[in-house]
Amino acid sequence: MNPILSQNLFLVKEHIGMFKAANNYDIYDPQTNQIIMNCRENNLGFFTKILRFTDYKRATPFNVEITTASGEKLITVRRGVAIFRSTVEVLDEKDRLVGTFKQKFFSIGGKFDILDKNDKPVATLQGKWTGWDFKFSHENKQLAQVSKKWAGLGKEFFTSADNYVLQIEENVPADSSLRQLILGAVMCIDMVLKE
Repeated sequence: MNPILSQNLFLVKEHIGMFKAANNYDIYDPQTNQIIMNCRENNLGFFTKILRFTDYKRATPFNVEITTASGEKLITVRRGVAIFRSTVEVLDEKDRLVGTFKQKFFSIGGKFDILDKNDKPVATLQGKWTGWDFKFSHENKQLAQVSKKWAGLGKEFFTSADNYVLQIEENVPADSSLRQLILGAVMCIDMVLKE
């Protein structure tokens, strides 16, 4: 696993465009305000592009590749067509399955079960219906949180509704594949729950 994933704080900024079909993000290091990762959805099919501009946008498939700023692949987050609920796969840099997210039926604010490659639960992602505040937890321990509120360096990024911060807790080991799943899930919040 790339050492860049051992950091605990990431600023995420979505690319905004009026006729934007693809989901593209830049991830910054808050210490330096430098881009450290890119998240790109490059190979959209024609029909997917068309459907992204309709009410069916949340059901369209996606395939987002997260790379270092120099282009080295870190993880891939992908989903096929979603009819009633989403099941999303996270793959490592060698396209091996790290784990999946399964969206819960009828959850207020949005909820995912995060499972490892053996379908064993390793975390839950739960959001608030009223805002952009999501927490990762497992067995009553908080693992990470995603929020639009942060008062550290880089706060000038928070002038738009499409920017947020991911903070991973110290209790998540630096070399844990859970970090890949958490980062992948952050991309899913926006594409599955908030679009």
